Amino acid sequence: MSASASLAMTHLVPLAKELDEDKVTPGVLGFIVFAVMALAVWALMKSMNRHMGRVNFTEAGEPGADSEHALAEGGRKQA
Repeated sequence: MSASASLAMTHLVPLAKELDEDKVTPGVLGFIVFAVMALAVWALMKSMNRHMGRVNFTEAGEPGADSEHALAEGGRKQA
């Protein structure tokens, strides 16, 4: 271990002793990460709603429905 690493460890050990082991909080970094994730989800949902609004969907009939409908009306089935 280098001298600077051992010096850093001697300064961090008292800080670790003062930390209450029964109380763990996410802190400011946890809030920032959560807020960024919430904004990302909001933006994705807004984008999805915009894209879904542009979809033009018309349901196609069944493949054989037109010919059966024509036969029912008295027409002939064409090959």
